[in-house]
Amino acid sequence: MWTFCSVATGPSAPLAHTGTPGYAEQADRRNSKGEIMKANRGSDYIWAKDQEARDKLWRARHNAWYAARALRPGCQAYSTDVCVPLSKLTEIIVATKDDLIQSKLTGPIVGHVGDGNFHCLMTMDPRDKDEERRVKEFTDKLARRALAMDGTCTGEHGIGLGKRHLLTEEIGAVGMEVMRGIKAALDPKNIMNPGKVV
Repeated sequence: MWTFCSVATGPSAPLAHTGTPGYAEQADRRNSKGEIMKANRGSDYIWAKDQEARDKLWRARHNAWYAARALRPGCQAYSTDVCVPLSKLTEIIVATKDDLIQSKLTGPIVGHVGDGNFHCLMTMDPRDKDEERRVKEFTDKLARRALAMDGTCTGEHGIGLGKRHLLTEEIGAVGMEVMRGIKAALDPKNIMNPGKVV
């Protein structure tokens, strides 16, 4: 795997390409990614060839959770994610950023967007009930926007307790009954996640 990444502070776009070294070098010579970044006022374009350099770049992505929490010491963090068709990705990310600003919420956006999945790492003060309400409204609006774009209310994190109502909206009553039937067949004693989604 060859990794291309901007390491500047602020918005960045790590790109991972799988293929032979010859393929990656050919892609770099064409420099289309660098040209795209320049055309959109992006920052440095760096090519990490060896494993150690790639690991260092990806550590930043994997530490995004801790970086988000550090934005507001003493606050809790809550991660939510959605997934949309790639053709809708830009639209939903721009709308999500606008919603964060309008809601006066802190929620860095990160993801592995090559599959249309991204996360908002929400930080909130658990003592602030108004902020808690705004986070809930924001996450529901985000999920419903993804559904309206033929996406899903979660791309990776799963339904959990907080998105049960959204799963019903996504797959409908018949879909829920099918899932309940499969669960009953595989878990007749209801010992796996009793009382959760299905």
